[in-house]
Amino acid sequence: MLGQTLTAASSNLLQPAVLFFALGMTAAFARSDLALSRDTAKTLSLILMLCIGFKGGVEARTHGLDADFLKAAALGVALSALMPLPAYLLLRRSGLNAVTAAATAAHYGSVSVVTFAAAQACLSEAGLTPGGYMSAVLALMETPALLTSLAIATLADRKANGGAPVAKLLQEVLLNAASVVLIGSFLIGLLTGPSGGARLAIFSGPVFQGVLCLFLLDLGVKAGRQLTSARTLTVPVVAMGLLLPLLGAATALVLGHLLGLAPGDLAMLAVLAGSASYIAAPAAMGLALPKADAGVYLTLALGVTFPFNLTIGIPLYALVAGQLTGL
Repeated sequence: MLGQTLTAASSNLLQPAVLFFALGMTAAFARSDLALSRDTAKTLSLILMLCIGFKGGVEARTHGLDADFLKAAALGVALSALMPLPAYLLLRRSGLNAVTAAATAAHYGSVSVVTFAAAQACLSEAGLTPGGYMSAVLALMETPALLTSLAIATLADRKANGGAPVAKLLQEVLLNAASVVLIGSFLIGLLTGPSGGARLAIFSGPVFQGVLCLFLLDLGVKAGRQLTSARTLTVPVVAMGLLLPLLGAATALVLGHLLGLAPGDLAMLAVLAGSASYIAAPAAMGLALPKADAGVYLTLALGVTFPFNLTIGIPLYALVAGQLTGL
């Protein structure tokens, strides 16, 4: 199984989007003047969140509300909403400031689409094929962590500045651009279903991939430039890139087993809970928490957690899921 996963890891690390992120970092380290304007970067991030939310809504409508989907979806949403809390506490203990810790915690409650794709092939070959509705669970797990982390950051800001009205807190959490686009586009996809998905197939498919490459190119530049001057990426902080995915996956395995999830669903839920978002979370946090250090959360999500999951995490989660379910 490990050999198969290493092959999948090599393939996924050579995805165009990941290579464009590496290109951006290389350009930054070489002191190139490559850069996108703030308005362009914001537009790209909104397009990405619109596509992710819409496709998730269409998937949820297609698969329907059967019992297996409902169990997996309910646990996935709960994990996404709650995992940023221990992540935030651990990241604060590692030395990060409140806003960067909150933004980073969002990445470890949200999920990675590429890790999900790599896990599908690995789990199928291991006899742990997940249900098709797990792609809808993937979409459902994108947003709750972002809302929780924005709430954490806003509460921390209230404490530091003497407190702000609760109405303002709710407005910042629920009505910021990232939340509105993610939630609204999901609901639109849910309402329009496959017919709506067909009409936007080019936009949410090929166009999405091109926008993703541009988005990650820009993030690579930003992360590279911040890393050259950042002093916050200490050994304890880097260690969080290994500890947090293990914590998320272990929590999902225990709770999923208690709920009686099917073996494949259990393994995939562990993969999702152990992954770190590098699309929705950076886009949302860049909009909502611009003061957070992108060099920290991008490096942890893409530079530490992503390769760890592709090479070690996925086979480990599959092995434990198989043992828990008697396979």
